[in-house]
Amino acid sequence: MEPTADRRLVAPPSMAQLASDAIRAMILGGELAPGDRLVEARLTEQLGVSRPPIREALKDLHHEGLVVSHPRRGMVVRELTRHDVYELVTLRDDLEAMALRLALPLADPDRLEPVRSALADFERAGEQGDGGATLVELGLRFHQAVVALAHHERLLATYRSLQLQMELCMSLNVASRTQESPAGNAARHRVLVDVLEAGDLDAALEAFASHGHRSFLPAVEQLGGGSPESDAWLARLQDLDH
Repeated sequence: MEPTADRRLVAPPSMAQLASDAIRAMILGGELAPGDRLVEARLTEQLGVSRPPIREALKDLHHEGLVVSHPRRGMVVRELTRHDVYELVTLRDDLEAMALRLALPLADPDRLEPVRSALADFERAGEQGDGGATLVELGLRFHQAVVALAHHERLLATYRSLQLQMELCMSLNVASRTQESPAGNAARHRVLVDVLEAGDLDAALEAFASHGHRSFLPAVEQLGGGSPESDAWLARLQDLDH
């Protein structure tokens, strides 16, 4: 007797989940900027849902860390300081460099398949002209696939633990690239896949180090909350840029 087909029912996403996804996309896509108030009445009108799902969505986003609560202003989009960006970018760079040192050269080229698949999604988004939130999500998925090449679970878990904060940082990066099309974003990631396929560790470290942090230096300069460390880091990057 042939096995029966899997007929298990999958529950559709709730209205609260759909609202969470929509508001998250508005934040990561730059429609809602850091520091913007999240007014329930305005969101219900924009998304066409009642207030209870909006309240539940804001609680979820607060738990994720994308939204913070202020006593007088209510829920607002989390703001990044200059020191926050310094910590996130330098930590991300070091984690990716460690992954590259552990992974390259690859003993089995097939291990690059998840990275190639992430690039294909990027290129498809580029062809369709998808917006900022999609590019942020695809960018993070791509870089996680790169870190996974190291086969180091604790390294990957550490990288993933920064996900939401890195999404905010990457959305700032994407928003600052006003002259770059989605296709151009995909092309920058194609360069990274090429160096990974070549297996040259030094070339890969250089390619990832210069992958795109400097493009949003003007945006980082406008952020408050600097520190001696973040200002010294910013000055070093500006010197390299010149």
